[in-house]
Amino acid sequence: IYYITLPDSAIPTFSANETNLQSTIEVTDSDIIIALKVEEEEKILKEMEDAQKILLDNAATTEEKNAAYETLQQLNYKKGKIVEIEKLIKEKFEVDSCVKIEGNKINITLSCEDKGAEFANNVIKEVQTLYNTQMYITIKFQSK
Repeated sequence: IYYITLPDSAIPTFSANETNLQSTIEVTDSDIIIALKVEEEEKILKEMEDAQKILLDNAATTEEKNAAYETLQQLNYKKGKIVEIEKLIKEKFEVDSCVKIEGNKINITLSCEDKGAEFANNVIKEVQTLYNTQMYITIKFQSK
């Protein structure tokens, strides 16, 4: 154990008045979209990891391995469609987006102020052209 002694004049003094720190964090629309995309990507990667574990498990039955393989194929297809839809929206409407697909439901979050029902309807129609069957597509406008 070491003890150090200093004269009183060498010890700094702090007062409660000096804690006038201001910090502001600015969150942009694209930050929110990026966070949503990361969350969705992590979810898909977790599902893929679980399916891969089953495929590599020697104790898993053939049926379980087949189901895991089909799950991997569906997840890869889903990832491809998400990228395709996001690219379509960016090119046609010049808006960043986050797409979530669950079965026949597609949830799209757009990184912009609410542009109205007509704009949302145009996005829905454009996305629907990518599918042969009727999809349930919802649009959410995300602003700060």
